[in-house]
Amino acid sequence: MIPDLSHDRIDRLREAFLSAGYDADGVVELLGPAAHAALGRGEPVPALRAAADAGELGTLVRLFLLGEAEPRTAVEAALHPLPLSEALAAGLVVADGDALRAGLDVRPHGVGEDSWWVISDLDSDLRGGRPVEPDHVLGVGQASLSLVRATSRRPVGSLLDLGTGCGVQALHASTHAGSVTATDVSRRALALAEATFRLNRIDVELAEGEWFDPVRGRRFDQVVCNPPFVVGPARTDFVYRDSGLAGDDASALVVRQLPSFLAEGGTGQLLASWVHRRGEDWEDRVSGWLPPGGVDAWFVQRDVADPALYVGTWLRDAGYDPRSPQGRRKAAEWLDWFEANDVLGVGFGFVTLRRTGAARGEVVCEDLRHAFDDPLGPESDRWLRRVDWLRAHGSDEQLLATPLRTADSTVLEEVSAPGDEGWQNLVHRLHRTDGPGWQHEVDELGVRLLAGCRGALPLGDVVELLALGCGEDAEELTRAALPVVRELLRHGMVIPAEWAEEDR
Repeated sequence: MIPDLSHDRIDRLREAFLSAGYDADGVVELLGPAAHAALGRGEPVPALRAAADAGELGTLVRLFLLGEAEPRTAVEAALHPLPLSEALAAGLVVADGDALRAGLDVRPHGVGEDSWWVISDLDSDLRGGRPVEPDHVLGVGQASLSLVRATSRRPVGSLLDLGTGCGVQALHASTHAGSVTATDVSRRALALAEATFRLNRIDVELAEGEWFDPVRGRRFDQVVCNPPFVVGPARTDFVYRDSGLAGDDASALVVRQLPSFLAEGGTGQLLASWVHRRGEDWEDRVSGWLPPGGVDAWFVQRDVADPALYVGTWLRDAGYDPRSPQGRRKAAEWLDWFEANDVLGVGFGFVTLRRTGAARGEVVCEDLRHAFDDPLGPESDRWLRRVDWLRAHGSDEQLLATPLRTADSTVLEEVSAPGDEGWQNLVHRLHRTDGPGWQHEVDELGVRLLAGCRGALPLGDVVELLALGCGEDAEELTRAALPVVRELLRHGMVIPAEWAEEDR
């Protein structure tokens, strides 16, 4: 059933929220940092205490954020000027005896200076622990927030949000895209997304259909996608996570087709999953999904889950108790499929794609499972810029003729052990202190080379001086240094000297 969220009802709901101060800042101010943090951890009591006797804002917080049953008179006052009868007809609230509960999840969502409201379906916890429905529309979860952080925010003319769900990616896209198009296969998702956009006064073109079908023949400056990437048998228990395709075919489909919907130089960012199979390299697997031609691709693996953990996590996500008869049956079917297909684990991460005029694209797969806090969105822009620079300076002669500078964010760690003649150095490790926090081990000559990269001399001169000072053969040292320098350039640990001047 699709809720009847007419424009008039949504407009009145917006008035109610504005009047009560039910927005991201208002909720944080009401609850306070400690109770707000506890709510984010799934601990409602501090928030309940803070929202008590807090007027209409308190009623809305208890109703929509905490899932409490509220008196009709209190809800009617909090939703004014939206009549209670209209809120019931729209499915925003439902009767619970003499009281009312939320029928939909309507909550503020704020990042930085931006604040919106998002309408989605209630998760399992707010449904009393019952499993969600097959056409469940997921709200703002960790996966969607991860994609928000991994998406480039450079200004673009047109953007496609493929599989918009509740519309959260499109909301963020509205801050940097001239026009936004959002698609979904689910009519319920499109109805809730349309209501979300209306509630926030954001103009988004909506289209219904599978995958890229609604936008065939069109190209965009940017595409973002949080697809139904869950790996498993070819079935669709829940449209928000299951594609109906077996294994990791959903992720493969998006990676394979997305570049053809990009304008020249356009970029795409998506979440994806891939299987780790016995005897197969995951890097070969995902790079094999790419279409032929000029596509730059950066695959970042952030986690690998063993099959048992993977299945248990997604069962709980949908509200199934893994110990229940239904949970056991689904887990057994899922694990049987993994075993039959030699799946040792499931990788998860982010993919950045760019349509380029180059005859051959740059394809890099990296395992970044270590902890880091910086978002990948800005880094993806910088990564593509570095790819362009390396492509333009592809020959050894061009690179050697260029002054380079060790980036200010690069630091050196040295590990030593006691020996007969004092401390003996074991490791020289470079760390990048921002972005994904890359690390590279180098030898003593590498340490000295980077110390000499201060932007004053071309790289070739620095290598020759180092060879002269250390008694090394210059040609051999050059051959050894060039691949190391290229890798450090790709990771932003060494940069062209002109970039350092631009940043000052």
